Amino acid sequence: MYNKLTIISDTAIYKDGDKYFAFGPVVREVESVDDLFVHITWIGYNRIDKFDDLSMLEVKSKNVKIILLKRNGGKDFFSKIRTIFLYPLIFFEILKNVSNADVVHTRAPSHPAFIGTIISFFLRNKIWWHKFAGSWNADTLPFFYKFQRSILVKAKHSKVTINGFWNNQPAHCLSFENPCLTDQDITTGEEVIQAKKFNGKFILSFIGRLNESKGVDVILESLKQIDLNKVEKIHFIGDSNRRNHYELEANFLQGKAIFHGILSKEEVHLILAKSHFLLLPSKSEGFPKVIAEAACYGAIPIVSDVGSISHYVDDSNGFLWKRDSTVTYDKILTSAFDEAPIFLEKKAKQLLNLAKKFTFTNYILKLKSEILG
Repeated sequence: MYNKLTIISDTAIYKDGDKYFAFGPVVREVESVDDLFVHITWIGYNRIDKFDDLSMLEVKSKNVKIILLKRNGGKDFFSKIRTIFLYPLIFFEILKNVSNADVVHTRAPSHPAFIGTIISFFLRNKIWWHKFAGSWNADTLPFFYKFQRSILVKAKHSKVTINGFWNNQPAHCLSFENPCLTDQDITTGEEVIQAKKFNGKFILSFIGRLNESKGVDVILESLKQIDLNKVEKIHFIGDSNRRNHYELEANFLQGKAIFHGILSKEEVHLILAKSHFLLLPSKSEGFPKVIAEAACYGAIPIVSDVGSISHYVDDSNGFLWKRDSTVTYDKILTSAFDEAPIFLEKKAKQLLNLAKKFTFTNYILKLKSEILG
């Protein structure tokens, strides 16, 4: 067991009384490593605007100390200027909290993670573990993300965990699956998949932020082009300021579209257990955890061939859409819906092998062997 871990992130965190709440998937990931360390310091952004957000979970571990940074970032000119002025404050806060750490974990791409990465070149007497959550394909990245990636490629004194498996991947850059499933989820999912049939009307699900980048516009346009008699329901799980717009756009579905907003993990999994397909025609991804969660319950992915998705999804377990091809997404949907039930059931069963890669058990094993040593 190592003594002290410091996590440097831009994760949304807020304090309510003497309790802290943070973005749920990251809380689960942090608490999964709780037993490996005596003490954990977690640096994140103070986000009181997330007070009533259902995606936030209480940080229950008594070993975790929270450090809140002033939120920065933004696309307008003044936001960028404010970020520059905040950098020295963030730098010294991070430096203070990594000095006594045995292991330092940065979560990139983000401003705090970038600062942590720069510090790592000067404090090499620690285990530095940088996570790059976006696509590792530099051609698809915004400038700042691409710049952070270039620094991480040079950080050979550290370990960098990335999505997918890439040609000419540096030795210190390790392919890692981001955990989102428990062993019990896998057991339950196996039972669901064995009983799931594809010979009736289909239940579809989308999980993610409701915006054009995640492909909501593409989904709605594509559904206008297909035989809706084959569709029983489509669940939209997620939220944004465009939700009302999309609800109006979905009127042609005549009540088949359900917009849930943000749901708990348990509620999401109940819907996936009933779903036949996951729709995610994103413009850009690293590897979205929702594909692994859907795979656990045999919801066949109909997804974009972006990021590292094709490293896990292929013709044996799903349907890939190349966004730059002449084949439109509605054609991929039609192809999926027209496939024989016996072949769809076979794809669903194949998905369990994908899901097992994304368990917390597998994550801890890889962390111990490849990062902590």
